[in-house]
Amino acid sequence: MLLDDERHVIKWLSQYGALTKTQVIRLLRDKTQETAEKILRNLKREHQISDVAGGYYLALDGLCKPDQRTILAVWVLLRFIDYVDPMAHYPAVYPSQIFFLKENTGYEIVVLYDGEQHLSKLLQPQDDEMKYIFVLPNIAMASQMMLPKAPCLFATVNFAGQEEPDITFYTEEAATDGLDKLVHSSAG
Repeated sequence: MLLDDERHVIKWLSQYGALTKTQVIRLLRDKTQETAEKILRNLKREHQISDVAGGYYLALDGLCKPDQRTILAVWVLLRFIDYVDPMAHYPAVYPSQIFFLKENTGYEIVVLYDGEQHLSKLLQPQDDEMKYIFVLPNIAMASQMMLPKAPCLFATVNFAGQEEPDITFYTEEAATDGLDKLVHSSAG
């Protein structure tokens, strides 16, 4: 029988596919690094999870291919993880990657690549409690988007040679006016 933390890891990997080992450890937010690594070792020993790409990624199946949009979305989710229940984040409906609840408000993380600005038109919020976080390769893309009728936040993810990226958040006004006013920035 699996422990709660082990069940959480299995659920996250079944939902998102392969994640970086660092992301899985960070998702186990209440555990020390040593405890989180012990949980992962136990799951590997029991053949519940496997290393992918030489151990950089973890997955339920060693043949699983990481989805880079999901990887980026999880990095953004991790910025809010202290306010999100371990079981209150899920895969979202296209074009979004992840849906999570934070303080009774729903958030969708949408990773868009250059030239995909039109995909934002597909987002149709069903209630007033929905917010969107658009992850873009550069903030200038925001001015070319038709935004949904819901509050939007923008983020850029910059790895800069590090294992954990720097994530910079922008408000809707700053991003769409091209002013690039920084709202919040800090490393992983």
